[in-house]
Amino acid sequence: MVSCILPLVTTYQDSQLDALGDATRRDILARLVGGPMAVGELARDFPVSRPAISQHLRVLKEANLVVDRAVGNRRLYQLNPAGFETLREYFEQFWGQALSAFRREVEKPQKRQASQSASETKQEEQ
Repeated sequence: MVSCILPLVTTYQDSQLDALGDATRRDILARLVGGPMAVGELARDFPVSRPAISQHLRVLKEANLVVDRAVGNRRLYQLNPAGFETLREYFEQFWGQALSAFRREVEKPQKRQASQSASETKQEEQ
């Protein structure tokens, strides 16, 4: 028997979108576009502490948006292409719908022009 009180399953997209909801984390990702960086390098550019940046990186890592690797006594963080691929796929569904809606609107210009002309004529008569 399956219980009706099941915990919600969090998808990568949910955690990724939550992670992107914070401006500091978005800024961290923007800086990582230039290549891998250590926590200390990232922390220099922010008005928050190094431990705070580490916490933001932990959230980004759990969301599969960044990966890290040890280099000597430092950890370098970089963007995770696989994580951004899942985000791209998620947003692609909306983009496709938006483009389809735009195409439908563009393909019916006579109706729009006719209704605009009618309303302009009505306004001129008043």
